[in-house]
Amino acid sequence: MYLISVYFDTTTTKRLQSLICQIAAVSGNTYMTQNHVPPHLTLSAVEARNVEVLLPPIQALEGKLSSGKVQFVSVGQLLPYVLFLAPVLNSYLMDLAQQVYNAISPIADTKISKYYRPFSWLPHITLGKTLSTEEMQCAFAVVQSHFSVFDGFITEIGVAKVNPHIDVLRYRLQ
Repeated sequence: MYLISVYFDTTTTKRLQSLICQIAAVSGNTYMTQNHVPPHLTLSAVEARNVEVLLPPIQALEGKLSSGKVQFVSVGQLLPYVLFLAPVLNSYLMDLAQQVYNAISPIADTKISKYYRPFSWLPHITLGKTLSTEEMQCAFAVVQSHFSVFDGFITEIGVAKVNPHIDVLRYRLQ
């Protein structure tokens, strides 16, 4: 499995990383920190024979995609294991996801996850993963006490391998 994700400016990254670290400290669940998962928003999750088939289409988008603003407004759960922050799905974010989908969907021998296709995608930033019921309650308490609505800026895009997270390609958006 490979992820095509966007990453944030330094201020947004620090704020999100702080929540991830606080969740790990309070809940005892260190999945995100132990696997070096940076704060990111996945635009597409792809099964492919190798990562090299994904690189040319993503590299071809360089200079065509722009950085942009998102507003984080909600805390959510993908039950039973994931706690996340959700941004407003604005036209910038939808266009970014659509352009990535259009770039990678024609690649032979790949399969885009049904959860990352147009009109079936829930944009989110995972703060905690593989959480037990008790860990989820601890994680939610942390976010409840430290979260308020804020704006963030998407500044980079990349391709990564998962478990652990390893960047294969990453570049700045215009």
